[in-house]
Amino acid sequence: MVPQLLQAVPLSELHRIRRWHVAHAHDHPLEYQLWDAVLTSWLMGWVGWLPTWALDAWWAAVPCVLGMLAPGLYVGWRARAHARHRLRCDWLRVP
Repeated sequence: MVPQLLQAVPLSELHRIRRWHVAHAHDHPLEYQLWDAVLTSWLMGWVGWLPTWALDAWWAAVPCVLGMLAPGLYVGWRARAHARHRLRCDWLRVP
């Protein structure tokens, strides 16, 4: 069983969250920029695997894995903070 923090976030969910951030960029500029950073690190993590393998630079595998896990870690962190009433998260789908 995968811990809740390490669950993969489907592309449809990433897109829905991104649309919310774009629509509310003026109201929540820090959240907008933070989500852009999360998506950038996610993309860099996936793109970085080929150079890591081709250049035999296995030290770069750790940042690649962290980047690939960034959306799941961020959404999990925000969900926990929202559940504890420490941070309001309007884009979060609470089951």
